[in-house]
Amino acid sequence: MEKFVYYSLLLDIYDFLITENKRKIFSLYYDENLTMQEIADLMQVSKSFIGSSIKTTEQKLTKLENELQILKTNERLKELLKIDDLNILKQELEKLIK
Repeated sequence: MEKFVYYSLLLDIYDFLITENKRKIFSLYYDENLTMQEIADLMQVSKSFIGSSIKTTEQKLTKLENELQILKTNERLKELLKIDDLNILKQELEKLIK
């Protein structure tokens, strides 16, 4: 999965666990595709501040996903929706629950 798509999905899932300021910066970078310099100019802060904020938010989102695996589980459930055989589907759901 492309990095920009991956982090946008993680932000959608875990946004309530990210501070409003960091969420705004992260969204401008990943969803609006603004450069760090454009965000820095817009928010009247340094480019290094924006870079640091993005990096720490990436780390936090990655840690949350590694621990909770909500995105991974959602992706697996989407795959399971394509299974027509109810017995196989049941087996796969049991694996997912364990």
